[in-house]
Amino acid sequence: MKTAVVAVLGGLLTLAGVALLVLPGPGFVLVAAGLALLATRFSWAKKPLDYAKDKAQQGVEEVAKSPWRAAGAVLAALVLVVLGVLALAGVDLPFVNAFTAVVLILSGLFLVGTVVFARRQEKLERARAHRPAGRRGTAGAYRAAPHGD
Repeated sequence: MKTAVVAVLGGLLTLAGVALLVLPGPGFVLVAAGLALLATRFSWAKKPLDYAKDKAQQGVEEVAKSPWRAAGAVLAALVLVVLGVLALAGVDLPFVNAFTAVVLILSGLFLVGTVVFARRQEKLERARAHRPAGRRGTAGAYRAAPHGD
């Protein structure tokens, strides 16, 4: 039973990610998540998972480094959420049913989360790069010098 649940959920995440490769959204992130889930039960999923993880990391790094890309991604995420909410509210949108509306909303929220995570990671990396190296014997960790030094 667990294998069937993993297969269905992993397959759905992977397919949603593949769809988002051509639509605005975190395509490789969802592909990597789906393959990671599949790799817990299926050894064949491990090889494509490595590729998807690399691509997802590259995408996250690109968004993290550029405020314009981050803003564009958040804007795209908001559009996805609004379209999904409109479809669920009864507005007739082409090619959108209740299932795709929910996928749009979840994709938009996931994309916002990914952008927030990426931007925070970039700020942490910048802070680490500008932090003093520390003193001898502190393994590179920054320690405030006592007032007598």
